[in-house]
Amino acid sequence: MDRPRFEVADVFRCYGADYRQKHGASMSVAQRRVMTAIEVCRTAVLGGHLEQCDHCGHQRNAYNSCANRHCPKCQSLARAKWLEDRHSELLNTQYFHVVFTVPEEISTIAYHNKRQVYGILFRAAAETLRTIAADPKHLGAQIGFFTVLHTWGSNLLHHPHLHCVVSGGGLSADGSQWIYCRNGFFLSVRVLSRLFRRLFLEQLCNAFDAGNLEFFSSLESLQDPSAFRNYLAPLREVEWVIYAKRPFAGPEQVLDYVGRYTHRVAISNNRLLDIAEGKVSFRYKDYRHEAQQKTMTLQAEEFIRRFLLHVLPEGFQRIRYYGFLANRYRQQKLARCRDLLDTSQPEPAASKVNSGGRHGEGRLARHFNAGLETPASNRSSRMLSPCSNPFLCRIRRRLIRGDSTLRAA
Repeated sequence: MDRPRFEVADVFRCYGADYRQKHGASMSVAQRRVMTAIEVCRTAVLGGHLEQCDHCGHQRNAYNSCANRHCPKCQSLARAKWLEDRHSELLNTQYFHVVFTVPEEISTIAYHNKRQVYGILFRAAAETLRTIAADPKHLGAQIGFFTVLHTWGSNLLHHPHLHCVVSGGGLSADGSQWIYCRNGFFLSVRVLSRLFRRLFLEQLCNAFDAGNLEFFSSLESLQDPSAFRNYLAPLREVEWVIYAKRPFAGPEQVLDYVGRYTHRVAISNNRLLDIAEGKVSFRYKDYRHEAQQKTMTLQAEEFIRRFLLHVLPEGFQRIRYYGFLANRYRQQKLARCRDLLDTSQPEPAASKVNSGGRHGEGRLARHFNAGLETPASNRSSRMLSPCSNPFLCRIRRRLIRGDSTLRAA
């Protein structure tokens, strides 16, 4: 794939300093770290390493990446490693893709209370799926599923929603049999929506009563309990949108499809069309008009603001596992599922996670850390001298990522 002409890093390098100067007081520490990490990713600031082709021995110098989970350039290896780990967990059964969304009024509260509201979104969605699936009126089984949090729409505005990949069946209560769901049908979306709405609002009110929610600016009046209840009252009457997409064609298609969602960031570099005169243009899908591809142009300041809306709290897990995929008993329960489905464990997928790229018919693999001379073609206009010391390089990487082990040291 050709290298994108424009990158989010270019926007930050050109306009990031002005944004920090104007909005620095309102930026979180996490947002500052993300901006810095993306700006210096794959530049001499982080030092470099030597890559060597395992086919012909060709070598090339390459700069280290920031490894930040919000960086558009640093998700390929993390995604490949995750998919490799998930390959051994596939079962020979149907899988469904279910998406949980929340009303705009909830998104507004979530913007100032990300850790609390996003956590409620995970818990309410998981409890909804487990409860309805375990009910004999619907399925009567313990299902397995994992969930992935996205917080953006195609236009980069704040739109929290949860993608869930759910097994089309599960273990009976006593674990003696595998219970299949109907072919092509998982669970009633309307039933899921009603329970999800109740559970979410209950947990949100509990968080408010415990003093765990904060309100600023136009929402400051919600600090009053009666105002908060009145704000939520209309949401108890409207339908909350949950939709289930068509079942996957087979277990192998699950990973191909899910790989698009697990390590996605708010906007990829491939969607950027132009950066000029203080403006950024990018492609987006207009879902109000049948997902038509359109072009949006924003002031650079607004583009950066929208991108930073989606920086997650530090340490917040955006991929979580439930049911028989929950971490504690995953291996034992997966083994039981395979026995009941009369299938063997899939062979481990061929490892590609150490690859740095391609050269001819071979693959470029990281060989060792090295101090690099700065090539004239490097994109960054703010480069520092390269690291000649691998230890110093690691220290710099930890500083950029805010590594807790460095602070502990």
